[in-house]
Amino acid sequence: MLRAGIVGLPNVGKSTLFNAVTRTRKAEAANYPFCTIDPNVGIVTVPDARMYELQKIAKTTVVIPAAIEFVDIAGLVKGASQGEGLGNKFLTHIREVDAIVQVVRCFEDADIHHVTGTVDPVRDIEVINTELVLADLETVKKRLDKLAKDAKRGDKVALAEETVLKKFEPVLNEGKLALSVKLTPEEKVISKAFFLLTDKPTIFACNVKENELAQGDKNLFVAKVQDYVKTHLACEAVVISAQIESDLIDLTPEEATAFLKELGVDESGIGALIRATYHLLGLRTYFTAGEKEVRAWTIHTGDTAPKAAGVIHSDFERGFIKAETVAYDDLIKCGSVAAAREKGLYRMEGKEYVVKDGDVLLFKFNV
Repeated sequence: MLRAGIVGLPNVGKSTLFNAVTRTRKAEAANYPFCTIDPNVGIVTVPDARMYELQKIAKTTVVIPAAIEFVDIAGLVKGASQGEGLGNKFLTHIREVDAIVQVVRCFEDADIHHVTGTVDPVRDIEVINTELVLADLETVKKRLDKLAKDAKRGDKVALAEETVLKKFEPVLNEGKLALSVKLTPEEKVISKAFFLLTDKPTIFACNVKENELAQGDKNLFVAKVQDYVKTHLACEAVVISAQIESDLIDLTPEEATAFLKELGVDESGIGALIRATYHLLGLRTYFTAGEKEVRAWTIHTGDTAPKAAGVIHSDFERGFIKAETVAYDDLIKCGSVAAAREKGLYRMEGKEYVVKDGDVLLFKFNV
């Protein structure tokens, strides 16, 4: 299962957000730096309203959503790349995740200490990214030194790695992220072995106060973050209120809906954040739907039908014959598989078919 790491400066709401997305109180959330030391890990279900529409068609009581893993990582401070705060430990934990959710404080509150004394989300982003870039630069230089002898004598593997590393080095020296370096598909495969921190896809969570969630886009801090990440990082920024989400943990779904309605929002920001993170990881969903259950299955963008079948069981992939498929929107419009079949929207697909997000599939196999 792919993992998304929640990172940020101390006291920006990381642990509160972790508790909210995992619907637990595993992570201590306190008003002092480094209240999180060892990372907390939780499985998070991906909100998807499509499952409940399919449930009506399938006439089943069982719905099983897709899931990803979130990791709450200790707060980073300036100088982390040189070991300040929990520097080395923090960076190791980031290295182990597949994507980063960077929490940015976008509210003023004299009762909640900010590690720098003032609230400036763009500065906070630059502090974190600078530390990640410095750590990556050190990684690249050490790797180049290690490869030097083998590359000099013409070793093909060493030369291939050296070529990629030399693409990263000048970009990192300029303070830019490794993710901004253009690589060929082959070079991307090579680069994965370097585990560079700034080569991980990133999304920003703008943490606002409870009374600002409904009008989050009008928050000046949020506007600055959205403009900055779009212009400089080509990333997405989602507005959330970690405190609201924390308050929702102990409520029933009906109570939570009523609470959010009072605040003037239809859905909590957490749902949007989880879905955005899911897609950030390059994940997509297909469904199986029958009387037994409606289930969301996780695949990677570009997976073919046999690969998607293998997510259910390796035998499905090994003995794949064909996939019966209908697009979610088509099935909902038709109201049943039989009606979709009559209109020619229910298709038979072979081994080369690339599964699309929302496909409803039934696999035929023989082993």
